[in-house]
Amino acid sequence: MNYTRFITAASAARKPSAIRVMTEILGKSSKSVLSLATGAPNPNTFPFKTAVITTDNKETIQFDEEMMKRALQYSQSAGLPELLSWLKQLQVKLHNPPTIHYPPSQGQMDMCVTCGSQEGLCKVFEMIINPGDNILVNEPIYSGTIHAVQPLGCNMINISSDEHGIIPDSLREILSRWKPEDSKNPEKNTPKFLYTVPNGNNPAGSSLTTNRKKEIYELARKYDFLIIEDDPYYFMQFSKPWAPTFLSMDVDGRVIRADSFSKVLSSGLRIGFITGPKPLIERIVLHVQVSTMHPSTFAQLLVSQLLYQWGEEGFLAHVDRVIDFYRKQRDALLAAADKWLSGLAEWYVPTAGMFLWVKIKGLHDVRKLIEEKAFKKEAFQGLAQLIKESL
Repeated sequence: MNYTRFITAASAARKPSAIRVMTEILGKSSKSVLSLATGAPNPNTFPFKTAVITTDNKETIQFDEEMMKRALQYSQSAGLPELLSWLKQLQVKLHNPPTIHYPPSQGQMDMCVTCGSQEGLCKVFEMIINPGDNILVNEPIYSGTIHAVQPLGCNMINISSDEHGIIPDSLREILSRWKPEDSKNPEKNTPKFLYTVPNGNNPAGSSLTTNRKKEIYELARKYDFLIIEDDPYYFMQFSKPWAPTFLSMDVDGRVIRADSFSKVLSSGLRIGFITGPKPLIERIVLHVQVSTMHPSTFAQLLVSQLLYQWGEEGFLAHVDRVIDFYRKQRDALLAAADKWLSGLAEWYVPTAGMFLWVKIKGLHDVRKLIEEKAFKKEAFQGLAQLIKESL
């Protein structure tokens, strides 16, 4: 893989932050080493001293004074080492990426922790997209992604989807505008990446099938574009076995995968993680060094202690309980739709996630309906205005 063609000039120009590098070195040093270089405040001046957090199984996670000092201090930009270690083992167990033992320059699997997967994705987009670049997105697309990439000045090319996700023939037809060898010629402006939410897509609720993923990955190889696999609902698939991921198929090192704990542990802790080829993950971490600096140390320690307390089996058992909850929520929503919307609208049964995509019969675009009807309801006026402005 030639990763240089996927990296913007701004991203290529990023250099390691001396202060951040020093913080990482000190994190591995003996406690007897005292540095005056990093500007770290003395934790003895912080007002928080201890904490005890009780989990739903009545176990506790304890922050004594020493642990609290660490939790309230600066930490490594890529994430706490012990949390990264646990997450890497999880990725290998769940996805067994073919790139795990590749040389770093050839796309060896690497990871970083981010302030929720959204922060990681924004840094991925800013690493790759130049004004005028072509990118491929599944339709309908998550609105947060639209607002993240639009200011970057790229051309979003919509790929048709149905209840089984992206339709490979639609992708193939779009790609036929170019020849496979055009990817080597910058003037041809071939698509840089395909962005997709493969499970329980927000807002459509669709999920890609294994065979479609295989077709899409082969097209990515043929036309040499990256795949950004945004998978926040991976841990909310209602049937087992779970579908194989693009990461599990990635023999080239062309997949950047975004995972999130927001739906299964906490949305407010803002802990996500990005997995992908080392040359690209390194660029993301360099951006983190000079922006957020690192995810919350407290949140990472809290999540890390919980995961080590549970172990992989305990974590996946918790995931199963979350799935059971949302499966019941889905079934209740489907029952309400059957009762109140039969004959007026159509939908399909989502196999993952939190969303039911309802199409009103006889209306191609519901914008006018939202504007006229929602504005008449005082309680929905603010929401309706926001929807109107974003459409």
